Amino acid sequence: MTDADARNGAPITLYRNPKSGHCHRVELMMALLDVPYETVELDMANAAHKALEYLKISPFGQVPGIDDNDLTLSDSNAILTYLASRYGDFGNWAGRTPLERAEVQRWLSVAAGEIYQGPCSARLVTLFGAPIDHATAKAKAHELFGVMEAHLESRNWLAAGRVTLADIAGYSYIAHAPEGGVALSPYPNIQAWLSRIEALPSFVGMAGSPALA
Repeated sequence: MTDADARNGAPITLYRNPKSGHCHRVELMMALLDVPYETVELDMANAAHKALEYLKISPFGQVPGIDDNDLTLSDSNAILTYLASRYGDFGNWAGRTPLERAEVQRWLSVAAGEIYQGPCSARLVTLFGAPIDHATAKAKAHELFGVMEAHLESRNWLAAGRVTLADIAGYSYIAHAPEGGVALSPYPNIQAWLSRIEALPSFVGMAGSPALA
């Protein structure tokens, strides 16, 4: 089956929690690539993400997971890479030169590290009551934002001089940091970067969780 055939076949199924930034980054990527998809809301409060059938898709019992015509995959950054490779111009999204690819990978690592430990964790406390030290998470978020604010002083995008997987992986939890008690007002460069992403054709926001100023 060609990629064009896949586009005309069954839509990708995205298993998600609608307020999860990990899920939103995948949904945003599919929207930007104009890939048809449908969503399945997992009742995580009742452990639907730990059900045996779902564990076949996501062995660690985490969201998101996707089913693309019987190809199943989990982990948001892995899914972003898959989508860009199968349905997009992979070099444009992941880097065309060794340096560009390294820059994109560095920010994917930040998404899994500093973003998770900072704005994501702070939001987990306020929205989901997670047993995480809120003050520490907020402090880590501001430390990250200080680095990003300086990084974006002289550039529009995180890597490669254009929108890449780095920006898509970083957007969701940073845009929604105020929901975790982390204000974005001290960071005009970050706010401008968020606005550039939101201005992309086919941008979709996080369902049921509007970004706060």
